[in-house]
Amino acid sequence: MKNTFGQSLQTTVFGESHGPFIGVVLDGLAPGIEVDEEFIKEKLALRRPSGAISTARVEADEYTIASGVFNGKTTGTPLCILIPNTNTRSKDYDKTGRIARPGHADYTALCKYHGFEDYRGGGHFSGRITAAIVAGGAIALSALSKKGIEIGTHIYKLSDITDKSFDEYSKADLSKAISEINKKTFSVLDEETGKKMEDAILQAAKDSDSVGGVLETAIIGIPAGVGEPWFDSAESILSHILFSVPGIKGVEFGAGFDKVCKRGSEFNDAFRNENGKVVTATNNNGGINGGITNGMPITIKCAVKPTPSIYKEQKSINLNTLENSDLSIEGRHDPAIIHRARVVVDSVCALAVYDMLAQRFGTDYFTEQK
Repeated sequence: MKNTFGQSLQTTVFGESHGPFIGVVLDGLAPGIEVDEEFIKEKLALRRPSGAISTARVEADEYTIASGVFNGKTTGTPLCILIPNTNTRSKDYDKTGRIARPGHADYTALCKYHGFEDYRGGGHFSGRITAAIVAGGAIALSALSKKGIEIGTHIYKLSDITDKSFDEYSKADLSKAISEINKKTFSVLDEETGKKMEDAILQAAKDSDSVGGVLETAIIGIPAGVGEPWFDSAESILSHILFSVPGIKGVEFGAGFDKVCKRGSEFNDAFRNENGKVVTATNNNGGINGGITNGMPITIKCAVKPTPSIYKEQKSINLNTLENSDLSIEGRHDPAIIHRARVVVDSVCALAVYDMLAQRFGTDYFTEQK
């Protein structure tokens, strides 16, 4: 079972949705990184359910740092974070436990683990595990911020409602926009658009259904020259970890599918000298050329599917008998996960960028001097 990502910084997740704990181990962190526990709590709060647009299962996420931190700084040894599950209702899954839920991993998990898997709440496949990723990612985000690197994600599209794009901002304004959205529970650039999106989520919930959309992420401040030409390209590393986030079904960089059918004269990013620094006039390539960062903002869009757990009756199959069966899901579920997934995307991007920078410049690149 492969649950570890990264080379210089290795991130391992463990636990199940209804088990006693979930957790993360960060192995390879530089010593001397400040660990701000309030910042970790802030990031966990952004992932936590909020109101009628989210699931009714709300966990306190009172985490424990079990190792790897001494006097508020990383020691350089494996850092382990444990988060208890305290608000489980496993009985909700007794009735439907062996009926495959459409859109979930119930059938594929059975194929791989031969029925020994914990299916309650999705078990190890549950989005609940992302809380541990967010806790670990907060440490990487803090370390990157000290190096002038910031990451922010907003809901670019939900249903047929579209927010402003990061492409509409200058580099200076983009930094301000990222700072502002990182404080928002419902992360949008335009408040009126955000209200329409929330209404669409509430309508989906009223219809016993769910809704998906597209997240847009910007990574600013990453230096030019990070990444490899082929199998460890910056796009490859980021795509790898982004596709590990439950519900992500598509990843594109820069202009992506929007402009690739244009001519090269329209798509190419012209290089310019701006106060002695190399920049590009446009950013259709999303800050990456030949798999290597060029110093411009890395921009990414992620397609987030509608939550598969819906209250409408669905057609399925009983995995024990292979008989066709109708399924009415019980329990507590999100009518949309996109607004909660945004901080998960920030977190995995931070872990990937940290890993790439540590490979490029060495682990001590992040060590804070005494």
